[in-house]
Amino acid sequence: MRAAWQALLAHLRRLALVEQGAAAVEFALILPIMLLVYIGSVEASLAISMDRRVQSVAGALGDLVARSDTAVTTAALEDYFQAAGGIMTPYSTETLKQVVTQVRVNAAGTAATVVWSRQYVNDTLSTGTDHPANSSFELPEAMRAIAAGSYVIVSEGSYAHTPITGFVFDQPINLYRENFLMPRFGGSISIN
Repeated sequence: MRAAWQALLAHLRRLALVEQGAAAVEFALILPIMLLVYIGSVEASLAISMDRRVQSVAGALGDLVARSDTAVTTAALEDYFQAAGGIMTPYSTETLKQVVTQVRVNAAGTAATVVWSRQYVNDTLSTGTDHPANSSFELPEAMRAIAAGSYVIVSEGSYAHTPITGFVFDQPINLYRENFLMPRFGGSISIN
């Protein structure tokens, strides 16, 4: 029996000195962590890219409306929404919501009121927005000071980004961007 124990201890000593499988074991331990980091960085970079696209959508929409003379037709406004939404290509625009609002700032620069607002969701232009006409609108203080006694075009873009794999980020990421622009030709822009 004693010889069996001595043989077992000798075998264990030799096993401790063998390093041939160490790299395989280390790789097996590190692989899940590296995959998590890789997939997470891909998902994060895609979310950042989508956020930039939403910013571009809001900026393009506001810029197109602000460049209008003194009036814009609903057909032209719908074209603006579609053109801005095209920035999301090749990704789905199913969860993209675009809103453009004209706001009048009082002469003192202390309050802002909604003149008109339109939204575009699922290829449908509507007046039903979160900003009804004649309601107050919360503009940043600096924007109210710049636009005192004038008008501001506020364009908003929101998008529910669903991660590709759902492995690292498993919930939709709600992206939102807002831009403020002054009408290029001054004064109010009406919708015909």
